[in-house]
Amino acid sequence: MSLTVNGRTLPRDSEGYLSDPGDWEPEVAEALAREAELELTQEHWQVLSFMRSYFEQHGIAADARFVLKYLDTEKGLGRGARRYLYELFPYGYVQQACKIAGMKRPRAWSVG
Repeated sequence: MSLTVNGRTLPRDSEGYLSDPGDWEPEVAEALAREAELELTQEHWQVLSFMRSYFEQHGIAADARFVLKYLDTEKGLGRGARRYLYELFPYGYVQQACKIAGMKRPRAWSVG
């Protein structure tokens, strides 16, 4: 399975996640979001930017709890952060947010 964006063919795993998170760019996120029938808003981009920044700093995908903490800090959502995240990515953090952010599929950690 692959994805072609800007003339580049990007390999993906059998579930549609990028094989190499380094292949990610905003246009890739847009293409993956279209596949998921999701229109990215500024709010989506804030979450995706946090996730990409976390990945660049730590070399791994951010556990959902870090994204929830970020949302609480940035938006003062408290316990509402989880609901907000699922409003943005209704099929879930791993299934949509991680895929659109260009992460490999997380295997063995909490999804929030």
